Amino acid sequence: MNIVVCIKQVPDARTVKFDQEKGTLVREGVESVINPFDYNAIEAALELRDAFGGQVSAVTMGPPQAQEAIREALSLGVDKGVVVSDRAFAGSDTLATTYTLAKAIEKLGAPDIVICGKQAIDGDTGQVGPGLAVRLGIPYVTCVNEMEILKGRNVLRLKRMCEQGYDIVEVETPLLMTVLATLNTPRVPSLKNKMRARKADIPLWDVSAIGAEPGRTGLAGSPTQVVSTSVPTFDAKKEMLEGEPEEQVDALVTRLKEAGVI
Repeated sequence: MNIVVCIKQVPDARTVKFDQEKGTLVREGVESVINPFDYNAIEAALELRDAFGGQVSAVTMGPPQAQEAIREALSLGVDKGVVVSDRAFAGSDTLATTYTLAKAIEKLGAPDIVICGKQAIDGDTGQVGPGLAVRLGIPYVTCVNEMEILKGRNVLRLKRMCEQGYDIVEVETPLLMTVLATLNTPRVPSLKNKMRARKADIPLWDVSAIGAEPGRTGLAGSPTQVVSTSVPTFDAKKEMLEGEPEEQVDALVTRLKEAGVI
């Protein structure tokens, strides 16, 4: 079984800072980590490989330093990985990103299962998984939090969360799914895999390597662009209401009416 897991290197949310004047994230000196939801995607891919056999390939799009994310995936047990990296990919929105990733996955060979985290914590769109499935022409299931492997069949029984509760669906391969953090508990790296990851040759694929059309990547292929970013500010005021409980309630209702809340 050919299983592909898509991961993304993102700024560590615990240390990220924001430049109010430029309206951009300050990435200098900020550690990059694998997107948290992607650890669950990796674990799901490894569980499927252990059940069905085959191999797991990790794919990420980013600068050359994203090789470290692939090395970490290898240390967890992923079989091989590749970084899709080219200056032509800079400024990609989700439409251009899914096009680029789809071309890379096609180069790896027709996948049986593609797995993504629910969303990336830096963009929070949740669009890449479904968009990638459309590019690849395969069905997809989002927000998966339970997975049952039906042995002897090319079918997965998946439980997906939705606003009304949850759905249980059976889907034949090939398919794509995006997973929640509640799906599983990611394993820890083994010493053997750490040593293998350290020595691994991580290829960098550019535009020509994946056979992409330059006009469909990066800013050129992105109909949406971030014009500006800002952090909301709050001018909060507080007032202590005195008196008996009934008097405090009356005073609160008065303040709410004055503020136009009620």
